[in-house]
Amino acid sequence: MAGHNMTQGSIAKSLIGFALPMILGNLFQMTYNAVDSIIVGRYVGTEAVAAVGAANPIMNVVIFFIGGICMGASVLMSNYYGAQDFSRLKREVSTTLLAGAAFTLVVTVLCFLLAKPVLWLIQTPAEIIDHSAGYLRIVFSGLIFTYLYNFFSNTLRSIGDSRTPLLFLILSSVLNVGLDLLLVMGMNLEVRGAAIATVVSQAVSSLLCLLYINRRIPLLQFRREEFVLDRGMLWETVSYSWVTALQQTCIYLGKLVVQGAVNPLGVGSIAAFNAVSRVDDFAITPMQSVGSAMTTFVAQNRGAGDDKRILRGFWIGMGLQTLYWAVACGVIYFGAGPLMHLFVPESGGAVIELGVLYLHGMAFYYLLAGLNNGLQGYFRGMGRLAITLISTLLQIVFRVIFSYWLAPVSGIAGIASACMIGWVLMLLYEAVMLAWDRRKRGRTAE
Repeated sequence: MAGHNMTQGSIAKSLIGFALPMILGNLFQMTYNAVDSIIVGRYVGTEAVAAVGAANPIMNVVIFFIGGICMGASVLMSNYYGAQDFSRLKREVSTTLLAGAAFTLVVTVLCFLLAKPVLWLIQTPAEIIDHSAGYLRIVFSGLIFTYLYNFFSNTLRSIGDSRTPLLFLILSSVLNVGLDLLLVMGMNLEVRGAAIATVVSQAVSSLLCLLYINRRIPLLQFRREEFVLDRGMLWETVSYSWVTALQQTCIYLGKLVVQGAVNPLGVGSIAAFNAVSRVDDFAITPMQSVGSAMTTFVAQNRGAGDDKRILRGFWIGMGLQTLYWAVACGVIYFGAGPLMHLFVPESGGAVIELGVLYLHGMAFYYLLAGLNNGLQGYFRGMGRLAITLISTLLQIVFRVIFSYWLAPVSGIAGIASACMIGWVLMLLYEAVMLAWDRRKRGRTAE
C-alpha cells in the first residue's frame, strides 16, 4: 500500500475514509488509560484511582509533547507527498526519526527524575503521591516506544494511510486489557501493574508499525545510506515541530495546572475529575481525528496548489464536526450516570454525583471543541502554526484563570464552566484569523 492521494476524488469520502480509522485508533489509544482507571478503580480502590488520576495530566503533557513533534513533521511530509516529491519525503522521514529518537531519550531521563517533585508542585495529596510517582516513572521508562508509535503512525497518515495504525492499536489494546487483568488483579501489583501493561502495549504497537512499513510500504523503505540527518531539513522540521509540540504540551500543561485547582477539593473530587477527564477524552478524540484528517487533506492539496479544493474540504470538515457533536451530546448527557459507574465503584455515590454534574454541562460545550478542532486542522495544514499556538494559549490561560476562580465556589462544575469560557475565546480568535486568511488569499488569487 503506497498511501492515499487526497488531492483527487470525493472530498467527503476522503475525509470520512481517513478520519474513521483515526477515530477508532485514537479511541483505542484512550483505552490504555481508561482500562487502567476502570480496573484500578474497581479492584484496588478510590485512592488508587485518584493516584492514577493525579499522574495522568503529567504523563499527558510529556506524551503529547512528543506527539506534537511528530504531528508537525507530518505536515511537511504531507506537503511533499501531495507535490509527489518523494526524495524530500524520504529525507524528512529519516531526519525526523533520528533527531526525534535522540531527543526522546533525553526527555526520558529528565521526566524520570522530576516525576515526584512535579507531583508535590501541583499539591497532590500525601497519601497518594508515592503511588502516582511510581506509576509515572514506569510509564516514562517506555517513552521511546511512545515516540516510535507516534512517529510511524503520523508518517503513515501523511501519505493517506490511517487504517494500518488502527489495526496495530487494536491488537495492542487487547494486550493491554489482558496485562491489566493479570498484573493488577492476578499479581496484585496495583497501579504499577497498570503502568507496566501500558508500556508493554506501546512497545508492541510501535514494533508492529515498523515491521509493516519495512515489508509493505516501498516508498518508506530505506537503504542504510539513506538514513541521514539533513541539517537543512532539520531546522525546517524544528520550525514546524516545536510549535505543534508546544501547542500539544500547553493543552495538557493547562490540564495539569487545572488539576492543581481540583486537588485541594479532596480525594473524592480528584477521583471524579479523573473519571470525567476520561469521558472528555473519548468525547473529544473523534473531533481531534476529524481535525487531523483536515490537516492532512489541506496539506496535501496545498502541496498540489489547489486552494478551491482546500476551502471545500474545510466546510465539509466543519459539517462533520457538528454532526458528530449532535450525537455525542445526547449520549453523554443522558448517559452521564452509567458512564461514571464505569470508573467509580458502587460505593462512590458522591463521586458519581459530582461527575454527572460536570458532564451535564460539558455535553453542550463539546460543540465548541469540535469547531475549534476543525479550525486548528485547517491552520495546521496551511502551515499557519503560529495561529494554532496562540489560540491554544488563549484557551489555556483563561481556562486556568477561571478554574482557580470558580472551583472554590462551584466545585467541579466550575471547572467545566472555565473550560467553556476558554473555548469561546479560542473560537472567536480563530474565526477572526480565518476571515483575515481567506481575504488575503482572495486578494493574492486576483
